[in-house]
Amino acid sequence: MYSGILDLPWWGYVVVTLALTHVTIAGVTIFLHRHQAHRALELGPVPSHFFRFWLWLTTGMVTKEWAAIHRKHHAKCETAADPHSPQVVGLNRVLWTGVFLYVKESRNPDTMERYGHGTPDDWLERKLYSPWHKLGVVLMLGIDVALFGIWPGVLIWGVQMVWIPFWAAGVVNGIGHFWGYRNFACADASTNFFPLGILIGGEELHNNHHAFATSARLSNKWYEFDIGWLYIRLMEMMGQARVKKVAPTPRLGALRPAIDLDMLQAVVTHRYDVLAKYLKSLRQLAAEEFAQLRIDAGEGRLVRRLLGEDGASLPAPQKERLTAVLARSEALAKAYAMRAELEALWARSSASHDQLVKQLQDWVARAEQSGIRQLEDFSRRLRCYAV
Repeated sequence: MYSGILDLPWWGYVVVTLALTHVTIAGVTIFLHRHQAHRALELGPVPSHFFRFWLWLTTGMVTKEWAAIHRKHHAKCETAADPHSPQVVGLNRVLWTGVFLYVKESRNPDTMERYGHGTPDDWLERKLYSPWHKLGVVLMLGIDVALFGIWPGVLIWGVQMVWIPFWAAGVVNGIGHFWGYRNFACADASTNFFPLGILIGGEELHNNHHAFATSARLSNKWYEFDIGWLYIRLMEMMGQARVKKVAPTPRLGALRPAIDLDMLQAVVTHRYDVLAKYLKSLRQLAAEEFAQLRIDAGEGRLVRRLLGEDGASLPAPQKERLTAVLARSEALAKAYAMRAELEALWARSSASHDQLVKQLQDWVARAEQSGIRQLEDFSRRLRCYAV
């Protein structure tokens, strides 16, 4: 039986498989995701063509299809039009059969037309990668068999073929919208399901990505690591990449005496940090109120969690429990209502800059005159945000 060009011990085949699949993961997160779908960085011709060729060999995915489906996911997140939301179709379906949801959406011409703009359209794409996208994986099978022998080669190839469908289409799109921790209170259900973004190239930090979709760096906190960002920085040092945008780092300056357009822009720029700090203040207030109201510890933990959720999307039983607690605390009810007013400052609306500045002035005045310590402290912090 043919044993291949390379004769490796069993652990050698494991290392090779992990190395090959990791290159594929890097191609997906750097080329397809950050470069093509979101334009967070520019890539030089060498890495750009290499990743496109490698993904053709190892996945058979078409760049336009992947970018279009992912852009639609962001545009329609957690709605019936989302191509792969576990909040809509269930976690098991996305986790185990997410690749079929991807294939189904790739056959939607409206999705391709509306969201597939700006992807490669050169001779290679038109004559080889798109029309012959299945040829690449067949060639990969031949290469694996030639290098490692029949059975090791087939097994390595099989792992390569299921790696992206499971980890990207399944785990990232499934668990990344169902379980984990959240740095930012996005309107969707995205989560960071692991702080060390190594196995899936940084895609583990999915909540960070949904908060700042056009950021080339997916890590945000000091304890988070994004290996995809490491590769981007290395390519940038070699002149083969240029980062266009990263998530803004919250900046605090001197206390602003006046609430003006500059302050509004600072608040909008750092809106996720603003909201995170406000939710922290809201939960501190809740803890104090619950102690006075003698609310059960278990009920208190549930309500503190619900305070950070979108009230309109809460199931009826949870909404009733939250409403009942708010009815017992005037201070907490007021602070909870003011959260929605604060978020309205950066929501899409037809309000002019002058109108938004007036709304911010009114919000800060009411917070500072509320007699609620947490609101007063937060309003002072709000005056310190700088662009």
